[in-house]
Amino acid sequence: MANTPQAKKRIRRNSNRAEINHSRISRIRTFIKSVESAIATGKKADAAEALKKMQPEMARGVARGVIHKNTAARKISRLSKRVASLG
Repeated sequence: MANTPQAKKRIRRNSNRAEINHSRISRIRTFIKSVESAIATGKKADAAEALKKMQPEMARGVARGVIHKNTAARKISRLSKRVASLG
C-alpha cells in the first residue's frame, strides 16, 4: 500500500486517467465499427463519410497517447483501401 502522499496521489490520478483513456479507446472503436458496418452494407458514400469522421478521432487518440501513431495509420490505411474498393 502507498504510504507517501505522492504515491497516494499517483494512485488517484492513475485511476482517473484509466477511466478517461478507456472511454477514448471505446469511442475510437465505435467510430471504426461504424466504418466497417458502412462497408458491409456496400454504400460507398456512407462508408466514405464514416471514414472522414473516424480519422480525426484516431488522430486525437494518437495526440493524447491512447493509441500508437503507427497503429492509427495502419487502421486508417486499411479502412481507406476497403472504402476505395467499394463499387
